[in-house]
Amino acid sequence: MFARIRRTLKQFFNKSRKINNEPLNQVSLIVIVLIDIFILINVFTGLDDISRWHLSPAQAYPCYFEWQNYQKQATKDKDYEFIRLPLSNNINNLPSYKEIYQQTEVDHLGKVSPTCLQYAIYKDQINNAKNQQAIKAIDQKQIQISKLQQANSQIRAQYDSTLLEKIAGQPRGQSINQVGAEKAKQNLDQNNRNISQLGKEISLLKNELLNKPESLTFLAFIRKDNEFRTLEESYNQASFWYPSIQLGFQSLFLLPLIFVTLLVHQFSQRREYGLISLISWHLLIIFFIPLILKIFEFLQFGVIFQFIFDAISAIFGRLIFLISYIYILLIPLIGFGVIKFFQKIVLNPKLQAVSRVQESRCVNCAKKIRQNDAYCPHCGYYQYIECQNCHNLTYKHLAHCKHCGSLQDSSNL
Repeated sequence: MFARIRRTLKQFFNKSRKINNEPLNQVSLIVIVLIDIFILINVFTGLDDISRWHLSPAQAYPCYFEWQNYQKQATKDKDYEFIRLPLSNNINNLPSYKEIYQQTEVDHLGKVSPTCLQYAIYKDQINNAKNQQAIKAIDQKQIQISKLQQANSQIRAQYDSTLLEKIAGQPRGQSINQVGAEKAKQNLDQNNRNISQLGKEISLLKNELLNKPESLTFLAFIRKDNEFRTLEESYNQASFWYPSIQLGFQSLFLLPLIFVTLLVHQFSQRREYGLISLISWHLLIIFFIPLILKIFEFLQFGVIFQFIFDAISAIFGRLIFLISYIYILLIPLIGFGVIKFFQKIVLNPKLQAVSRVQESRCVNCAKKIRQNDAYCPHCGYYQYIECQNCHNLTYKHLAHCKHCGSLQDSSNL
């Protein structure tokens, strides 16, 4: 087995750095490596682009997270903060929320949720000039309150100091503070009255904003639990299938490249076009690398992972670390199955030998040889095996002897 692995690896490296069994010079090898790097970068770029061809769950359901945040909030100003969100953007410089949502559909597969489009319409109704002015007025008053509170902090610091000086009987002229205790107390009281008045004005403006028809309509819409619970189910379902959709599109991008390159490689080997065979071999490796990586990424985050996660959560509670055990067992089994598939079907020497013998090619490397050559002049592989019945030499890997037609022992093929 180890000898076979070593032979396979040797063949792999020979095919990667030799043209017609002649090693590449250093300049040619550097050029090949640079081509490989350039193509690999473009392959991953193409994979990234095509993986975003279908709308992601966040793009298809853009209002989901805002609704979810609203549900989780328990603050006193919950409704005001929610109404304030659409008013954070300048209506003169940006497209409407509905247009922003619909723009994600351009040149993409999938549609934005109708619920979210209706949600965007209500946001656009709120985001008008009068409500923008109300928000600015609230913000300005809030800034004034902050300044007054900061001034009060400074006054309190000085007040405590001047109060101690007064208790100690220190003359006012020798005080290090600019304001006396009585004056500081007056300033504090005045600032507190102003803060209280500004707070009432802010509260009044907030209530006016919340009681506007467009605000009441928007709040009534976001409180429709049945509609948004349906939206949540659709979002979760989309999140469940999205990795599978991405892998499907990425495979759609890679498989034609692999198929065409494989045909070119086989054609160039038959015609003994050494340089084309070498380049196509490198391209095959380059196209297989991202495909394997994306398959492992899918296994880690796709439907299979979610199924295992849900099963373990249902059976063992939150013992999620058991997923690692499952993968430690699952991945080698999948790898074993892939190896068996390629060994028995795709790269089966017995299946390949049939066409190679018919075309007078080496049963091992598929290079052209003369009909009576016992050893391949390209790879040195011995072409024949002794028949168990007539003891004449017959081709390796073929089921019947070419002299007597007897069935050969499969273990010796």
